[in-house]
Amino acid sequence: MKIEEFAPAKVNLTLHVTGRRADGYHLLDSLVVFAGVGDRVTVEASDALSLTLAGPEAAGLVADRDNLVLKAARFFDPGFRARITLWKALPVASGIGGGSADAAATLRALSRLTGRPLPAPGEAATLGADVPACLRGRALRLRGIGELLEVVPRIPPFEILLVNPRVTVPTPSVFASLTERWNPAMNDDLPDWPDVTAFCAWLRRHRNDLSEPARRVAPVIDDVLALVRETGCLHAGMSGSGATCFGLYPADGSTAAAAEAFVRLRRPDWWSASGAVS
Repeated sequence: MKIEEFAPAKVNLTLHVTGRRADGYHLLDSLVVFAGVGDRVTVEASDALSLTLAGPEAAGLVADRDNLVLKAARFFDPGFRARITLWKALPVASGIGGGSADAAATLRALSRLTGRPLPAPGEAATLGADVPACLRGRALRLRGIGELLEVVPRIPPFEILLVNPRVTVPTPSVFASLTERWNPAMNDDLPDWPDVTAFCAWLRRHRNDLSEPARRVAPVIDDVLALVRETGCLHAGMSGSGATCFGLYPADGSTAAAAEAFVRLRRPDWWSASGAVS
């Protein structure tokens, strides 16, 4: 029996850096959503544990012991044997949680295959701070180092465009370039947004505190944001530590797709994708 799980892109619509722990980990306050764009993990029982890499973005990965998919499989059961295929559609090291999403999809697939429960969020966090959120795969507020998850009950429907200039931005370099690590968090209570226009107006009053240091590491991010804004989006920003940027659009089934076509025409050498949001 084959089990397939979708591994959606994780998008930080806000990312406030609110402090730093003694062990060096940064404290965050972030509103996260998941796009209808992502990788796919397929699992089936086998006589050995193996990983096959496929898809348009697979060239940036290696199926070695450090691959997060294999780490997730061994974490789920050190002795479990399965044939795993990762169809890679998201660019590597792009600020949209691709590796963590793949690990979470692997855990979900193995849980369905075996009937065994998923690990608790605190346990899954040992694979990576974003893995617990990716296991949920829905709109969340992340606090702490990413392990404190709060479900966001209602976000107005919208569509999203993701654009990456095919520049790898190492997360440690971005955090090392931060000049201020003690910034205000979002308000304790999130508002009840009546529609996507109000939601985007609220987003514009918030920040991604990694945006400025990421642009110093990769100045092309400014060009990406400028092109996304040319599409007429309701709001544009950068996700995570970059370099992927996003534009938000009404949930009409066509505007985000038209924006993607516009970007592909202007910059066919960049990666871009669009879809609905959960």
